[in-house]
Amino acid sequence: MRHPDLPLEGGCRCGRIRLRLSAAPLATFACHCTGCQRMSSSAYSLSAMVPSDGFQILSGEPVRGGLKQGGIHHFFCLDCMSWLFTRWEGMDGLVNIRPTMLDETTWFAPFIETYTSEKLPFAETGAQRSFPKFPDEAEFPVLLQAYAEAVSHG
Repeated sequence: MRHPDLPLEGGCRCGRIRLRLSAAPLATFACHCTGCQRMSSSAYSLSAMVPSDGFQILSGEPVRGGLKQGGIHHFFCLDCMSWLFTRWEGMDGLVNIRPTMLDETTWFAPFIETYTSEKLPFAETGAQRSFPKFPDEAEFPVLLQAYAEAVSHG
């Protein structure tokens, strides 16, 4: 496990939206919830949590899609419908980017997997930490520190 070389750019499948990361991820995830399974058309979704000030849209205008209620905002390309990133109300300092949208992905490995209670039987991620739902909010500082230690020794 390692941090990517920065800055790192990427974009949607059709190329209309381009984005840049200039800050290293604080943690990486795989989510097995049925919502992520449906939105990604896969067994799970992948995320890299980055500070908002280290994330930039270079071109194009993402639109909100997915479940449009509650405090979770998923953003997509209107043309190719690629799921690009997610923001949460009340957590303005963070963005969860889909790492497969980046041009360079060999650095990525999920450190935490969530919603294993909804996991498909065959789906394995290799994540070092697993949770039946989301970790308790109080666990996040410990998880972020564990991730930082894992990438520093990677």
